[in-house]
Amino acid sequence: MFGKVLVAVDGSEYSRRAVATAVELCRRLGSELVVLHVVQQPPYLFAAAGVPPTALQQYFQDARKEGWKYVEEAVQKAAEASVKARGEVLERQPSVVEAIASFAANEKVDLIVTGTRGLSGFKKIVLGSVASGVVAHAPCSVLVVK
Repeated sequence: MFGKVLVAVDGSEYSRRAVATAVELCRRLGSELVVLHVVQQPPYLFAAAGVPPTALQQYFQDARKEGWKYVEEAVQKAAEASVKARGEVLERQPSVVEAIASFAANEKVDLIVTGTRGLSGFKKIVLGSVASGVVAHAPCSVLVVK
């Protein structure tokens, strides 16, 4: 039923809960797990505020490194549970929701697992409500973990 499961990670506590749920589900069903982190393109506001290109370049370097850290942690958890898993980091995406939904469609994912909440503070304002957006736009079923 769920041959390929996608879990979206952002390093938050809710993301870690989603990973634990996705890994256990994949272990029980013998499913493949794909771990995804999305680095969002900063809003136009950054460019309009005069943020220098070198600062944006550093932002993407740091975001990529941090994203791979989250992905590798989840892939390691899957490996410890004998679940086949691989990770991806998508960069410079205008919308986290669109990136997750498009990736799921292209990969023919059967189920997306995500946390109810992600990052807080300024990052949450920038990212918006990812979980509700994924539920609304996903090409497959979505499991939202609290």
